[in-house]
Amino acid sequence: MSVADIVVILGAVVAIAWVNWYFFVARRPTAAATPSGGLQEIEIVVKGGYDPGVIRLKRGVPARLVFNRQETSSCSEEIVLPAFGIKKFLPPFKKTTVEITPNDAGTFEITCGMSMLHGKLVVEA
Repeated sequence: MSVADIVVILGAVVAIAWVNWYFFVARRPTAAATPSGGLQEIEIVVKGGYDPGVIRLKRGVPARLVFNRQETSSCSEEIVLPAFGIKKFLPPFKKTTVEITPNDAGTFEITCGMSMLHGKLVVEA
């Protein structure tokens, strides 16, 4: 094996490690939805991921999630909340509202249609 082969292999290993860390381990900002008149609401910016990436909600209180997509990447064009049976198209540079009532406490996944972008809904009692 030549030095160039070793450099290429090491570069590939580093790139793979970074991609896995970024998509599966990196800390995402956390925010709680703001309660207002019996409804909790939060805006989530969609641009290379979800910001905030972890959203805290109160159990049993209707929630309005406003997805503000700020890009044209095909990966972020759809939002999926499997636990709530929601799959919705997000037009670029527009806000899209998703309304849910989280009746069970727990942690629920938010993903893009390709399952590359990940976020979490943490429902607290």
